[in-house]
Amino acid sequence: MGLFTKKPLSILLAEASDSEKGLKRTLTAGGLVALGIGAIIGAGLFVRTAAAAAQNAGPSVTFGFILAAIGCAFAGLCYAELSSSIPISGSAYTFTYATMGEMLAWVIGWDLVLEYAVGAATVGIAWSEYLNNLLVNILHWKPIAYEWCHSPFQVSPEGIRGIMNIPALFIVTLMSMLLIKGTSESSFVNALIVIVKVTIVILIIILGWKFINPSNHTPYIPPAEKYVDHQGVTHNFGGIMGILGAAGTVFFAFIGFDAVSTAAQETKNPKRALPIGILGSLAICTALYLLFGHVLTGLAPVSFFRDPTQGGEASVVAAIQNFMPGYKWLADAVTIAILAGFTSVILVMLLGQSRVFYSMSKDGLLPASFSKLHPKFQTPYKGNLIILLLVGLFAAFVPGDVVGHMTSIGTLFAFILVCAAVIILRKKEPNLKREFKTPFVPLFPILGIVSCLAMILGLGWENWARLGVWLAVGFVIYFGYSVKNSKLAKGQVVIPEDPPGDGLH
Repeated sequence: MGLFTKKPLSILLAEASDSEKGLKRTLTAGGLVALGIGAIIGAGLFVRTAAAAAQNAGPSVTFGFILAAIGCAFAGLCYAELSSSIPISGSAYTFTYATMGEMLAWVIGWDLVLEYAVGAATVGIAWSEYLNNLLVNILHWKPIAYEWCHSPFQVSPEGIRGIMNIPALFIVTLMSMLLIKGTSESSFVNALIVIVKVTIVILIIILGWKFINPSNHTPYIPPAEKYVDHQGVTHNFGGIMGILGAAGTVFFAFIGFDAVSTAAQETKNPKRALPIGILGSLAICTALYLLFGHVLTGLAPVSFFRDPTQGGEASVVAAIQNFMPGYKWLADAVTIAILAGFTSVILVMLLGQSRVFYSMSKDGLLPASFSKLHPKFQTPYKGNLIILLLVGLFAAFVPGDVVGHMTSIGTLFAFILVCAAVIILRKKEPNLKREFKTPFVPLFPILGIVSCLAMILGLGWENWARLGVWLAVGFVIYFGYSVKNSKLAKGQVVIPEDPPGDGLH
C-alpha cells in the first residue's frame, strides 16, 4: 500500500448502496436547481462583482463572468458524470480517492476546506457588512464600531484599525449550533429563499436598466494598467489580465453548484436530474450575473466602487441609494434579502465541510472525532465544533478579500482534479455504469482544466503563495497523522454506517 493507492470502486459503490438504505430519493431536478441557485447566489454576486469591477476589469467584469461560467460548465459536466457514477458523500475527495490515490485525495479533501470552510468565513464577513447597512439605513441605529466588525489587517480611512469581526463570528457560530442540533433548511424553505433572492436580482436589473449611464461603460474594456487599492495591494486592471483577474474574483460567485453533486444519493433519477440540477442552476445564475454586472457597472463609475467611504462595503445598496433616486425601498429590500440569503449559504457551506470531513474521518485520514455522532441529535457535533473554530478564526481575523481569493483558488484547484478524474476513470474503468456521461471526453475535461488554470493565473502570485502554504500545512498533517492511520493502508476498510442526513430531502 503506497501514497497513490486507490480506494476500490467496488468498496465505494458498496458504501453508496449501504448508505442509501437510510436515505430517501426525494430530490427532483427542480429541487436540485433550487438547491444550486440557493447555494450560488450570495456573497459572490452582491459583493465580489463590485470588487472585481473596482480592482480588475471595470465594466468588462461581464466578460469575467463569461469565462468563469465556461470553466464551471466544463467542471459541472464532469461533476455530473462522477456524482451519478459514484453516488457517495465526499464529493471531489471521493472521486479523487477512486482515480488518483490516497495522497491526492487528501490534497483535494484539505483543499475543499478552502471552498467550504473559508467560503463560509467569506460569506460571514459579507453578512457583517450588510448588517451594518441594515442597522444604519433601515433601523436608523448606530453602526457597529469599525474595530469590532473588521479584521486587525484592515484600517479605516480615518485611521481606525480593526480588532475582530464580531458579527461574522456570531453568524458562523449560530449556523454551526443549528447544524449540531440537526436543524437545517428544508427544500421548501430553501425554495422560498431562492425566490426572494432571484426576485431582488431581477428587480435590480429591470429597474436599474433605465439609470445606466453610458459614460460608465466607456471604454467597456479599460486599457491595461496597475491599480493599487487603499490597503496597498496591487492589482492588474484592464486588458486581458484584468478580465482574467475578474474571472478569478467573480468565480467565487459560482461556488456552490458542486453542492448539488453531493445530493446524488438522495436524487430521483440521477441520470436526468443531476445534469439538469448542476447545469440548470449554472445557466440561470450566469444569465442573471451578466445582466446584473452590466447594470451595476452602468449605474456607478469605477471610482465609486474603489472609494471605501462610498461603495467599498455593501456596494450594491450604496449604488442604488446614490444612483437610483426614488428607490430607497429597493435598497432596503436588497439588504434584508441578502442577509437572509447569506445565512442560508453559510449553512450549506458548513454542511458541505462537515460531510467532507466525515468521509475523510471514516477513511482514517482524520481523527475519529470528525465522524463521531451526537447521541441525541445524530450529527457529527465534534467535527462541527472543530470546523466552527477554524471558520470562526478566518471570519473574525482575516479580511474578506483575502479569504475570498483563497476560496476561489482552492475551488479552482478542486475543479481541475475533478476534470482529470473523468479522463482517468474513463480509461481505467471503461465498463463502469455511468448514469450520465460527459460529452466529448477528453476534450471537455481538458478545456475545463485549461479555463480553471487561466483563472488561477489571473488571481496573482500572492494567492498562489497562500495556496502553497495551505497545502504545505496539509502535507504536514497527512504525513504526521493520516499516513499512519489510513484504514485503506491498514486493510481495515469497511462499509461505514449511514452518514448524517443533511436535511435537504
